[in-house]
Amino acid sequence: MSTGVIIALIVIVAAVLVVAAVLALRARGPQHGGSLKRRFGPEYDRALARHDGDTKAAERELAERVERHGSLHERPLEPAERERFEARWTAAQERFVDSPREAVGEADRLLAEVAGARGFPDGGQYEEQLAALSVHHAHHVDGYRRVHRVTHARVDGAQDSGAGTEEMRESLVAARALFDDLVRPGRHDGGRLRTGTDGDGPVPARARTPHSWSFSKRQPKES
Repeated sequence: MSTGVIIALIVIVAAVLVVAAVLALRARGPQHGGSLKRRFGPEYDRALARHDGDTKAAERELAERVERHGSLHERPLEPAERERFEARWTAAQERFVDSPREAVGEADRLLAEVAGARGFPDGGQYEEQLAALSVHHAHHVDGYRRVHRVTHARVDGAQDSGAGTEEMRESLVAARALFDDLVRPGRHDGGRLRTGTDGDGPVPARARTPHSWSFSKRQPKES
């Protein structure tokens, strides 16, 4: 085989490899975006809105979250831990009737503690903890964001910036979804599981959805 033929073959092979690489990169882009959208759900839309519709910027932010926290291993709760957390949540929920602001504040602290116990960043690093939770509990993490915002609205802002009772109630209901997600026994925790109907996998037998609980018939007091 002549030198010219060998060179021609090398050029052809190189060209084929370049074309294949380009096609692979093009194919990977949409799949990457679609994967992020499926993984983050409502968080994807929030990131998109925060970046004024800039898809690349939003996906870059979300991809960075996955890179930082995607390998995080959630530690299962011991049964005694789970019971303590559930008891505290029930107490906070009951307290809402007379002290709604204190109840929401307790829910905010409780979510931070539960997340820390599951292996997420410490609650003192709220933004980082929230980012990590958004990677693993994207469909429920906004409840934490809402109770945290309501809790700190009056502390950080003017006296009239505090949330109203209805907003506090709604934030507590939304936060319950994340709480249930964090305290439910995992597939390998040895806990008693039943099949859920929300598409998120097993649900503990004792768990109640955010819509299954209600407040006392007495009207909550503004605090």
